[in-house]
Order: sequence, then C-alpha cells, then structure tokens
Amino acid sequence: MLGALSGIRVLDLSRVLAGPWASQTLADLGAEVIKIERPGNGDDTRGWGPPYARDEAGNDTSEAAYYLSANRGKKSLTVDMTTSEGQQVIRDLAAKSDVVIENFKVGGLAKYGLDYASLKAVNDRLVYCSITGFGQDGPYAKRAGYDFMIQAMGGLMSLTGAPDHEPGGQPMKVGVAVADIFTGLYATIGILAALRHRDETGVGQYIDLALLDVQTAILANQAMNYLTTGKAPGRLGNAHPNIVPYEAFPTADGYIILAVGNDSQFASFCKVAGMEEASSDARFATNRARVANRTELVPLVRQAMVQKTTDDWIAILEKANVPCGPINTLDRVFENPQVKHRGTVKYLDHPLAGKVPTVANPLKLSQTPICDETAPPTLGQHSEAILRDIGGLDDTQIERLRAAGVI
Repeated sequence: MLGALSGIRVLDLSRVLAGPWASQTLADLGAEVIKIERPGNGDDTRGWGPPYARDEAGNDTSEAAYYLSANRGKKSLTVDMTTSEGQQVIRDLAAKSDVVIENFKVGGLAKYGLDYASLKAVNDRLVYCSITGFGQDGPYAKRAGYDFMIQAMGGLMSLTGAPDHEPGGQPMKVGVAVADIFTGLYATIGILAALRHRDETGVGQYIDLALLDVQTAILANQAMNYLTTGKAPGRLGNAHPNIVPYEAFPTADGYIILAVGNDSQFASFCKVAGMEEASSDARFATNRARVANRTELVPLVRQAMVQKTTDDWIAILEKANVPCGPINTLDRVFENPQVKHRGTVKYLDHPLAGKVPTVANPLKLSQTPICDETAPPTLGQHSEAILRDIGGLDDTQIERLRAAGVI
C-alpha cells in the first residue's frame, strides 16, 4: 500500500536530530528520503554511543542507538560537498527532488552553490527548509544553537525542576531533546503546507525555521500566563501552574500522578480518598479556589495518598474516573499492555545487526497507513543505486567519483 507522500522525493542535507526527525517523519509517510552524508564519517550521531546496535553474536556494530532513533526509512548517499563534483551531484539530485532539508549555519551552503537561491535556479518547484538555532536574521543569526542551550534561553528550564527552596531545587532540562524534536515536527508541518501550495500554484518556497522560535512557541499556557499578567512563572516541580491537584504524590510504596482536571473529578477523588469535607470547602470547591489555596490543599492530599500503595490507588481512582497513572521507567513503558497492543516497537531487518528495534510512528492513518518501514541505512548503503537510478550516472562515472573520494 502506498503512503500518503508516495512520489515525493526529499534530499536531506541535515544532521543530528531536528532535520533528521523531520525527514524520518516524511519517510514514514511514504516519501523517498535521500540522506546526504560525509564520506568516511557520515552523520555525527553515528558515533554518539554507547550504546550501539549489536549483531547476532552480541558485538557492537558501528550504528549508535542515537543515530537509529532518527533515520528510519531513508537511503544513504555519501557525497563530499566541498568538491565541485560533489556539489554537482547534489544539484542534479535537487533538480529531481521536491524537498531539501538542511541545518547548516546561516549562509553555510552558499559557498557550495547549494543554498536556496542556487537550487531554486535549477528547480523552482523546490520546497527548501533551513533549520538553524536562531533563524536567518536578527542579532543572533550567526550563532550556533543546540537543544540544551535553547531549552535554557527559551525559558523551558526556568519552568522545569523543583523550586530553589526545595531540596535539589534548580533549573532542569527535559530528559529528551524536545526543542530539536518539536522543531523537526514543525518542519514537517511547514513542508507539507508548502507542498500543498506548490501543488496548487506550481511554485516552491523557502522555510526559515529556528529552534529558539519553536521553543518559545511551545511554552503554550506558560507563555500566556506571563503575557497576561506580566509575571514570569517559576518552577513548581511536578505541580501544574493552573490546575490543582495535578502533580506527583507519594504513596505507601512509591509515587503516583494525580491529574484532577475539573471540579467533578475533584469531588470524585475526595469521595474515594476520605476527603468529603474538602469537596464542599469553599477554599477547594472550584479549581480557581484550589489554585489560590494549593498550599493548604496539597498537604491534605499527600496525607491521604500515603495510606495506600500505587497499585491500590490506580484501581480505586480508575473506577472513580479520576485520571491517574504510575511513573514508569522505560522497561515498564515497553512492557505496558497498551503500548504493546498498539505495536509501538517494531523490529526491522538490518545488514549489520540482523534486526534493530524502532519506536513506530504514532500516526494511525486509515487510508494511507504507515507501512514497509526500513531500518536506518548504513553509511553510503545506497550510493551507487541512487547515482545510477536517479543521477543517471553509469558504472564508469560512479567508479571515477569513488576513486576521487567524492562519494
């Protein structure tokens, strides 16, 4: 069955995470993605280990788990873009592609003749997406940007972690590179919108996407909390700034997430927790009142929650329709019956490891389902086939490029 983007060709000049996450998503949807890599080394993340994928004998391969997380479904072509021959190979491929994704520094590809203006000259239908730390203009445009620093500069770390007055209180980054991942998803959205416009008008366009812009955009309600009040929100640990009780609570044998989203759920919680008086107390009867009086309410909830185990509470609260859940480590996540039922983990054939695991794309499309995923490619795995089938080169020309170190 063909994917929704079958027939779309993506030339991926990006490395590490944000760009590769976008191109992996496009590949999942059926696009043909050609990953351009440096001969000899390839994407930096190939070496970002341990851990590495292991072969059937249990030995490490050359493929780092980090690289495997963001490069499913692609083809790898090694090209030295610092050479005139390599630049011509990429231009020839761009002339036959629909999308280019790159995450070089501002102006970094112009010296190779691979910037938007240069490639538009050979293909004016091209959708060209540039991903940088700070965008193509502004006082920070020339700076390099990395997820960790963007989480800090974009305010996320000021909202994450325990308050200073609590033990261990300090700003914290999120445990995965969310600025990069969200940027990859926004890139995907922008590319799809540009392709829609291109199909209607015949004209491609340029997408300027910045990690800092994305990180600021995804501050969501916290951004509006500041913009509507002029007061910068602080760190609340696992508590929610706008909903109470909505945080992690200790139980008799661990912790549980209690996520009371409305007054009806709070009344149900109070009934099963032996806190009936609290639901009718004017200080706690509405969410607005609970937020204002969280310092009085939260200790009462804690006192109730430590009386039972996590599993006991989950059984009780689910029956009462009160949202809750355990704090799972990843081994428990992937053993969760719902996660397993949804087919979240798949195993793909791999030339070095035999099989490699992958976390499946979460999109469930009824008419164009994601299917036929292939493992992330080994370095240069598809070079000859791409140059022959798409680039139009013969074996003699390909061998000359290989001998010269261009591919």
